[in-house]
Amino acid sequence: MADVLKSLSDDLANVVEAASAGIVRVEGRKRLAATGFVWSADGLIITADHVLRSEGLRVGLPNGDVVEATVVGRDPSTDLAVVRTSASVQAIPRAATNPRVGHLVLAIGRPGDQVQATLGVVSAIGSGRMDGAIQTDVVMYPGFSGGPLINAAGEALGMNTSGFMRGASAAISNAMIAQVAESLVRHGRVRQGYLGVGAQPVRLPQAIAEQVGQETGLMLASIESGSPAEAAALYQGDIIISLDGHATPSLDDLIGLLTGDRVGSQVTLRIVRGGQVQDVGVTVGEKQ
Repeated sequence: MADVLKSLSDDLANVVEAASAGIVRVEGRKRLAATGFVWSADGLIITADHVLRSEGLRVGLPNGDVVEATVVGRDPSTDLAVVRTSASVQAIPRAATNPRVGHLVLAIGRPGDQVQATLGVVSAIGSGRMDGAIQTDVVMYPGFSGGPLINAAGEALGMNTSGFMRGASAAISNAMIAQVAESLVRHGRVRQGYLGVGAQPVRLPQAIAEQVGQETGLMLASIESGSPAEAAALYQGDIIISLDGHATPSLDDLIGLLTGDRVGSQVTLRIVRGGQVQDVGVTVGEKQ
């Protein structure tokens, strides 16, 4: 047993040492520094939005150098920020597979000169609007926000943050980081689709529920004037049950489907109106 524990201990230490080459200190607030990790070798660094509070921004590199950095873009809704440095940096490998509940993971931070690490397990995987968010039981020490969640192979699974799930340790998944980072690099902000409706979940009539294979939909309580929904002749009382074939039993599901790449494109809403199921085409607007 002692040999097994020693081997595991050595392996974990090796994982932290290897990953540390892509982990930086983010000096974006007056007191405690935070952490970031290198997303790509062209100088893009991922960190947490809530740790960027001051005008000047510097990044402490693994070799001890401190260099200037600029903010590419920020998205408070996911607590993600992308910064860039012109210094030579090494990206952390990203995991090709998603974590499972029960997997061992490491949270790594560099709020000071040296890396720090804590060990835990994946306790839950998020769904809905924050699909893929990884909840863990790792201890988030001060300054860990913005650092990577690492699997046993030394690959980044996502970005740790203490500003997302209150009272719980969470990491934003690689898939969400990639989506948000692409939008921030391209537009400087995250584009969000917009229909212009107010909606609330309702239970579908039994016959409709059996026909469409789901129990709830979104009843439209309001339609904004001049909105895409009004242009598509949607009405109060209509019940949205899917968008482009994806079920919308909750408002989070609908919002999650209105991604930036759908802005300006036509989508098909399947609705219930007057007891009948029908399809309506809507051109998605952009939320301002």
